[in-house]
Amino acid sequence: MNYEQRYRRLISGQGSFGACLLRILLWIVSIGYSLIVRLRNLLYSKGWFKTHHVDAAVLCVGNITVGGTGKTPLVIWVYEQIIANFKSQMSDLTCAILTRGYKATQDSKLKTQNLIDEVAILAESCPQAKVIVNPDRVAGAAEAIDKLSAKILIMDDGFQHRRLARDLDIVAIDATLPFGYGKMLPAGLLREPVTSLKRAGAVVITRCDQIIEAELGKLEEKLRAVNPDLVIARSKHAAVSVKSADENEIGVETLKGKKVFAFCGIGNPDAFLKTIQTLGCELVGSKAFNDHHHYTDACLADIRTQAGELGADLILTTQKDWTKLKSDFRSPSSDSELSPPFAYLAIEIQFLAGEDKLKGLIESTLAGKIPQK
Repeated sequence: MNYEQRYRRLISGQGSFGACLLRILLWIVSIGYSLIVRLRNLLYSKGWFKTHHVDAAVLCVGNITVGGTGKTPLVIWVYEQIIANFKSQMSDLTCAILTRGYKATQDSKLKTQNLIDEVAILAESCPQAKVIVNPDRVAGAAEAIDKLSAKILIMDDGFQHRRLARDLDIVAIDATLPFGYGKMLPAGLLREPVTSLKRAGAVVITRCDQIIEAELGKLEEKLRAVNPDLVIARSKHAAVSVKSADENEIGVETLKGKKVFAFCGIGNPDAFLKTIQTLGCELVGSKAFNDHHHYTDACLADIRTQAGELGADLILTTQKDWTKLKSDFRSPSSDSELSPPFAYLAIEIQFLAGEDKLKGLIESTLAGKIPQK
């Protein structure tokens, strides 16, 4: 069990008397954190902290909890809607994605170089967009506008970055853990109070297929109690294919009956494992690393050994993890001659309800900012 799993176990209420005492300490710390966040939000709302407006349409995709809520597939979906709505204008209408990004360590023992994780996925999945990596979103926006003449900016993971004004906030909420145990960091997973959703224009509830309808209904009621004007959409992360090192793509139906060993280094590993289990395969084992884990040769060897001992036919990971590992499997002999082989599960967001309303909201938001041909 890695430290992130132990931390989640702690704040979820599990553990001994000693864990209970530690939770009390975390709760005390969270009071201070909550006061700081609330004060900061108040200062921005009152205009005492400056908000920077830019000469471009700004759409923000974010969340209110730490951990994996499915922002990256949602950013890609928003980009695809822009491409679809302004296809005839895209030659003159540059779209840029602003992301904080994560720089890889240059340790030669690690399997990562330059940019990793979501940045690589966004660059690959949004080929007509320019991906700007800068933790200062105002500076990133200036670069996109001044150097690239961008007219549409998609801010990834930017709900808390209030220095850059936006035209629309879309918040992703994980149906399996929507409000992070109901407490602010570090006692829970909330980055800011649930009442902050008053700033949002839309909420996309992700992983709706992993909870029952009654719970979804209660969640929507809570969201509307905070902000009655929210556009609420339901979605799931659908597995669409399995991709191997040589970029061969097979349908997920071929996994039925196969023995699979899974590993990942993401914010919500349980959701990934549940997705695999719905595909009709046998999950013989798994290993969860900390979010943004850097893989070494030893890591990969250990994973393959465990999978082999458990009789796995295939080792599956996420696309996010695969971006760090694919260069290791490029040579013809590096993976194909060894068993079991590595591959990743390709996921895309699929809407179950509210997609048309969300599309309409995005279109109306951009209509007032983007000149029509």
